[in-house]
Amino acid sequence: MNAITGTNQNEPGISMRALLVAVAVTAVLTGAAAWLMLRPATAGPEVAEEHADELPAGIVELTPDAQKNAALGLRAVEVRPLPTTIDVTGSVAAEDARIAHIRPLARGLIERVWVSLGERVTKGQPLATYDNIQLGELVGDYLGARAVLRQAEADLDVKRRVVERGRALITLEAIAQQTLDLREAELKTSEAGVARDQAAVSRVEEQLHRFGLSDADLKQLSPTEGTSPHRDASHAVLRAPFDGVVTKYDVAQGEVAEPERELFTVTDLSSVWVLADVYEKDITKVRAGTDAIVRVDAYPDRTFAGRVTYVADLIDPQTRSAKARVVVANPGTALKLDMFARVSIPTAEQREGLLVPLAAIQTVDNQPVVFVQQSANRFERRNVELGMTAGDLVEVRSGVQAGDTVVGAGSFYLKTALLRERIGDEH
Repeated sequence: MNAITGTNQNEPGISMRALLVAVAVTAVLTGAAAWLMLRPATAGPEVAEEHADELPAGIVELTPDAQKNAALGLRAVEVRPLPTTIDVTGSVAAEDARIAHIRPLARGLIERVWVSLGERVTKGQPLATYDNIQLGELVGDYLGARAVLRQAEADLDVKRRVVERGRALITLEAIAQQTLDLREAELKTSEAGVARDQAAVSRVEEQLHRFGLSDADLKQLSPTEGTSPHRDASHAVLRAPFDGVVTKYDVAQGEVAEPERELFTVTDLSSVWVLADVYEKDITKVRAGTDAIVRVDAYPDRTFAGRVTYVADLIDPQTRSAKARVVVANPGTALKLDMFARVSIPTAEQREGLLVPLAAIQTVDNQPVVFVQQSANRFERRNVELGMTAGDLVEVRSGVQAGDTVVGAGSFYLKTALLRERIGDEH
């Protein structure tokens, strides 16, 4: 054995095998390095092709088959003459004729309150129940007058029978004519008394009718043994005069309410006013009967149709403007009282405007958008500012130009695809 190498001189094969292994490892490492140096050059086109599939933000790409399945409808932006509009601001208010101020008809004690502030109510719905002190007194007067009338009617019936017997006896000369004359005079006096008592009952009945009691209610007031119907009759109910919202509430159980005090205000918001400020220089351009478009910040993609019904004759000296009243239908009470509103009022002057289908308008990030065709398969999202509506078309004041082609029918499909891609990018 060699002392330096630690190998046996009689085993030369071991050193040869080690040398062969070393050569093989070196060859493998050299080949790997060469392969790594060549890899970028051969992979370059694949990477470029992969990045070529990425789309810029706001671009949606659809194949012809996908467009067919989505039933996309393309339409060119139209240029049409439109009336010049005056754009003003205003606020939402309730119509005067649709506001009911609810007060008790007489002094009374509030027994129960059925509604709360802001609650929607329907016509005839109870608002509050109270013990009407004056009504209770009138019911008592009515029952007393009815009792007096019944007594007078009974007395009249007796006197009629007496006169009838006297007339029969006078033919037989059983009584003197003077006696019959006296009985007939008493009958006429009794008839007059009944008429007087009937008038008294009618007078109290009219007062009870003013408190809402019907003829059927009055018939039920006749007392029966062991009951006191007048105690129930004095409990009056304040009811909603029409469908609406409780916009004022000033009552609590146990309070004494006076007829001068307003307990509730019920407002019908199915139609509202928008009171717009028209500057002095534009007053002659605004006429009653003109249609108008109303917008509010709460619904950026929605317009409300209205009609100008009145232009005030008084100029505000501070703002140099007059109030124009615009009546707006308000289904679902989307417009709230005191909302800030923007109003577009068309005039007789003409201008050119860009129009797109209403179906082309979608909302993304609370912003109205359209999708403009860039190529056969690519569509670009464009933020737009909307103007007036003309039938099934809507004016676009910015975001598109004449010659652009927008997606009308099927635009919601593009919006969905755009949002899906955004979600994918976030993940």
